[in-house]
Formats: sequence, C-alpha cells, structure tokens
Amino acid sequence: MEEIPLSALSITLIVLLAASGFFSLSETAMMASNRFRLRHMAQSGHRGAQKALALLSRTDKMLGVILLGNNLVNSAAATLVSVIAIELFGDDKWALGIGTLAVTFAILVFSEITPKIIGATHADRLALFLGYLLTPLLRLFYPAVWFINLFASGLLRLMRLSPPPGNVEVKLSPEELRSLVLESAHLIPQKHRAILGSLFELNSITVEDLMTPRGNIEILDIDCPWDEVLIQLSTSHHSRLPVCRGSLDQLLGVLQARRLIGPLRNEDFDEAQLINHLQPPYYIPAGTAVFSQLAFFQENHQRIGFVVDEYGDILCVLTLEDIIEELVGDFTTSLPGLGNSLYWDSDGSAMVEGSRQLRDLNRMLGLDFPLDGPKTLNGLILEHFQDIPESGVSIKLTGILVEIVHTQDRSVVTTRIFRPENS
Repeated sequence: MEEIPLSALSITLIVLLAASGFFSLSETAMMASNRFRLRHMAQSGHRGAQKALALLSRTDKMLGVILLGNNLVNSAAATLVSVIAIELFGDDKWALGIGTLAVTFAILVFSEITPKIIGATHADRLALFLGYLLTPLLRLFYPAVWFINLFASGLLRLMRLSPPPGNVEVKLSPEELRSLVLESAHLIPQKHRAILGSLFELNSITVEDLMTPRGNIEILDIDCPWDEVLIQLSTSHHSRLPVCRGSLDQLLGVLQARRLIGPLRNEDFDEAQLINHLQPPYYIPAGTAVFSQLAFFQENHQRIGFVVDEYGDILCVLTLEDIIEELVGDFTTSLPGLGNSLYWDSDGSAMVEGSRQLRDLNRMLGLDFPLDGPKTLNGLILEHFQDIPESGVSIKLTGILVEIVHTQDRSVVTTRIFRPENS
C-alpha cells in the first residue's frame, strides 16, 4: 500500500463515487422516462430513443447491469475508504468507523440522492443519451447479468410474482388516457384538451343526451293549407325538415330544403313534387352510444336521425351537427336571435329555459345536476314535483336553488338559477 500515493487513492475514490452516481442516475432516468414519447421519437428515426426503448423492453437485463455496476462500485468505494483510513490513522477501530460513516455520507449525497433527483427531473432527455452508454455495458457484462437473473427469476417464481413473458407494452384504459390528456395543460392548448375530453365521453353518453326534444322539432305538416306550407319552406332556417301528416307519428321523410330553391319558383309546384324530394327517415334505437351513432352516420351517409323507443314511437331528433357541437362546442347552427351562451348575472343568477339540457348547464355554468335521470331541466323539475309547478315557486335541486319563472301547458318554460355558494 505504501507504493500507492494517497492522492491516487483519493482520485480513485472520486471516480468510484462518480461511477456510482452514473448508475443511480441511469436507473432513475430510464425508469421515469416517458415511454410514449420515446416510442414516438423512435418511430421518427431517433437512434437514442430506439436504444432506450430496446433497454426498457428488457427491464430485468437493464436493471441487472445497472445494479451490478452500482453495487460493485459502492463495495469498491467502501473498501478504498477503509484503506485510506488505515493509511492516515492506522488500524484503530475508531478510524475504520469514521471511514465507514464518511463513505456512507458521500455515497448518499453524491452517488444516490443528487443523481436520482437529476435523473427524475430530466428523465426524458437523459434517456436518449443513456441508451448509448448502457447498451455496450449490457453486452459486456451480459454473462454475469444472465447468471444473476437466473436466481432473481427463480425467487420471483417462488413468490408467484413472475413478470409476464415477452415484451408487454404499457396499456392505458380510456379513463387513464383521458386524465393524461386533461392534465397536459402545458403541452396541449385548452381548446384542444376540451375537444379531446369530449371525444372520450362519446362512448359514455347516449343519443338521448344530445337529442332535440320532440316538442322543439320544427316539422313540415303537409296537411296544412298549401300557402302556409310554402311560406314555411321559404322562411325556415333549417337545412333539413321532417315532413309529416298531422304529427311526427305520421312521418313521411326528410326534406333537404336547399333542393327546393328552384322548384319553389314554379307556380305548379305541388305536394306530389315535394314528396318526390323526400328522403326516407333514418331511425335510431334509444340508448345508442353517441360514438357508435357517429360511425353509423358516416357509414350510412346520413346527417339526421329520429330516436325511437322500444315501441317505435319517435322521442326526439338527432343530427350530425348535435354530435359535432358536443365535440367542439356550440357554433352557429341555432336559429337567429336565440342565444346559446349562458352566464351568471351580476346578482349571481342566470335565466335558463326549461328545455335546456342538464349536461349543457353543468358545462356552461359549472353546476352539478344529476345526469342519470331526466335529460332536461324541465324534466328534472317535473320529476321532483310529480306535477306542474306554479310560477314563483323555488326549489333546491342537488343544492342548487331554482326559481320557476314561467310555466305553460305541461312544462316549465323559464327558470332562474342561483349560483351555489361553493362555486
């Protein structure tokens, strides 16, 4: 030992601590790296990402070479500290104890905690470079890693904790993927996150959630005087009109109003010509998932469908625009003069039509009306009273104060909702 200078021993110790720090950093950075980002970069041809993914696909081998190197280096560092302590203070027990404490402190600070914090903080960037360094190390020490993993695999089998065979990719459930998208505030613009969030919800909502209630459907009744029919055709703001006799129960078909721009100018345009322009109605079973219905619209080249119950009665109408608005938000498909936006007034209240969808109220006003029952505010109020309430009556629905402003016939026309104190 006298032939080895103390300075050389000190430099060697520093190198060992640095090597231990490298292995600690590698372990944390590789395990904390975003595999989806690495996969995207690997598909784009990034060599570092490809090597990192190859290592992550063999986690047992990668951890084997990292931990093998880390433990060897730490053991060598502890031995070297003992040698330095003996060199400086002799073979007294107190000197060896101080050396053990010193090397433990140095390993914790310089080789464990600090490198692992760095690795966790910059995992994605470091993984791209660590793949180049760990790959040759794994090839060099592969026999030793293979031998050690034999015992580790055997122990895992005894504990019935064996990992699945092969390269099993990490799979996310739709709920987990939705949470991942919504939490990516610094990566995805707010509008894009809202659209993606709505897309994930399409499988969990049905056509009844987006429907236009039967009472709000504009129909073209050809049993009316022909002059009234022509006036309605000329002034309607809808591009498609359900055509019937008397009511929707006698539905004849769907009329594309723009196809009548030319024929309406002819004085001899009559009912027979109108019926020739009708398209057969498209029916949708109640309870159909919105995402499935969007696919059906695409496959059948339809833009409007009538939701029917188990008895074949028409409940409501659903259009392609309704689904698109659920994805991207409201746009100019409503009648002129009828605003779709909702907001709180200065006194903390909002005037709301009874026909408003509860889902729209929850989204626009930040409320929490239940969605597992009635779909509209009117339906929720009627379910609560089991009768038609009088104007001026106020109730609390799930902690939300609602005042009945106006009722007509068998429905609540207008209400005033007061902002909850906790919102």
